[in-house]
Formats: sequence, structure tokens, C-alpha cells
Amino acid sequence: MSEAKPKALVLDFGGVVTRTLFETHALTEQALGLKPGTLGWCGPFDPASDALWRAMQADEISERDYWKTRTREVGRLVGEDWQDMATFVQRARGAEPQAVIRPEAERAIRTAHEAGVKLAILSNELDLFYGKSFRERLPLLSLFEAIIDATYTKVLKPDRHAYAMVGEALRLPSEACVFVDDQKRNVDGAIAAGMLAVHFDVARPAQSYAEALGHFGLTLS
Repeated sequence: MSEAKPKALVLDFGGVVTRTLFETHALTEQALGLKPGTLGWCGPFDPASDALWRAMQADEISERDYWKTRTREVGRLVGEDWQDMATFVQRARGAEPQAVIRPEAERAIRTAHEAGVKLAILSNELDLFYGKSFRERLPLLSLFEAIIDATYTKVLKPDRHAYAMVGEALRLPSEACVFVDDQKRNVDGAIAAGMLAVHFDVARPAQSYAEALGHFGLTLS
């Protein structure tokens, strides 16, 4: 692996650039007209209170199964039959996209951009879950040179080809990229593809972004 300073910061979107749905229950309740405190499942922020999350962590169910169940539960709370997570995400977050962006993400992205670091997003379901209009209403994304979204490519992380698409789009070798994701399987996939990688801790976003920027000799302002 090259010892030269990396040239690109590659971010997952949901959970890394945006706050997780666990962190934005109050916004979701407000958007859906639910009583405050209605949504009590907290995933990685309180595993003891979320048996379904614990089942996912034990590989008893998949991540998509977890969110399929939560989607149907929340749909029933508003008297509707929701069959896909896109409905959940877009109904919960469509009104104010900027409100769910992590402040640490905005600072890190702008710091990297100002230092001349190339920026890219590698997501499995950006437009699938959020809808194209969501990202079109986020000025921050104009700083990104490439957005690789499996909604269209159909190549999901941790498939090696997903990471290769980023390198091709940025015209950089894999080892010149620092990849950040909150799912360990995707981090492992990036490492296997030759990238530097940071396993993003949703409970410590500032620490994770500081680690990512540290690869470029930068600090989180």
C-alpha cells in the first residue's frame, strides 16, 4: 500500500452524513403528527431496549428485515400500510433535509473540500430510501465530485466492484481513498478493495470524523 497522503474522502450517506433514524425520533414524531415519546426503539444507542436490534446484531435477522419491521410499525401508527423503507424515510425526513445532517459531517466535509481533498459518496440506497429530491435540496452535496448510488448501479457494498466505481469516478487508485461507513461489513469490504477505512461510530461522530480527517493531516474544526 502506498504511504503517500490520501487524496479522497469517500463517505457512506445514511448514518454518516445524516443522523440515524434512532437519533431523530423527535423530528419523525413531529413530521408524522405522533405524540412525543411514541418511538421508543433506539438500536445501537440503547440495545437493551431494542430486542429487534439485538436480533439483527446476532445475525438472526438482516438489517433490511429490521427496517422492514420498523417501517410497518410506524406506518400502522399513522393508519397506513407502509411496505418499503423509502416511504418511512421520505415521510419522516422529506420536509427539512438539512435538519438531519450531522453538524460534524458538515464541518468535516467543508474542511476536506477547502484543503483540496476530493469528495465522494458511496451509498447502497441514497435515492432509493431518501428520494432524488432530498439530495437536490442539500447544497452541501454540491461539494462532492462523485456520488455512486447502488439505487442505479445495482452494485451493493461490500461488493469489491462498488469501491472500484469510486476510484474510476475520481480517477484515483483505491489506496488514495479514505472510506467511512457505519457498517463494519462495508468497512471490511473497503479494506479488502485496498482503501483506507474508518468504522464510523454513530454514538461518537466527532471522534470518527476526526479519525478520518487525520489521514489527510487535517483536524475537525
